Amino acid sequence: QLQLVESGGGLVQVGGSLRLSCTCTNSRCTDKMAWFRHAPGKEREFVSAIHRGASSTVYSDSVKGRFTISREVGKSTVWLQMNSLQPEDTAVYYCAGEFTSILSAIRDSRYYRSWGQGTQVTVSS
Repeated sequence: QLQLVESGGGLVQVGGSLRLSCTCTNSRCTDKMAWFRHAPGKEREFVSAIHRGASSTVYSDSVKGRFTISREVGKSTVWLQMNSLQPEDTAVYYCAGEFTSILSAIRDSRYYRSWGQGTQVTVSS
């Protein structure tokens, strides 16, 4: 099973930026990799995914235009650049890999076999 380690979370003011990293520690990252987040009292939420190497990206409506997912093809790290952060972005952010379903389900957390431990992002107003 793919082992994932997230880093880069922290405390930032409204409008600030953070860059999260997801490192695949025991193998190269799988083609389809994603970020999810989980805020207290809310369900886990899809944030972004990347596939076809680095040529295709998917974003939730809530982060589109502010967040950018990227990777170096063949490498073991996926990044999530987060700009213009808002208090509603506060959550634990999780990296996910080993997607097991069809492409149309790429936003569904149920189809990812591997998860990192999460990194906390807190946006203060």
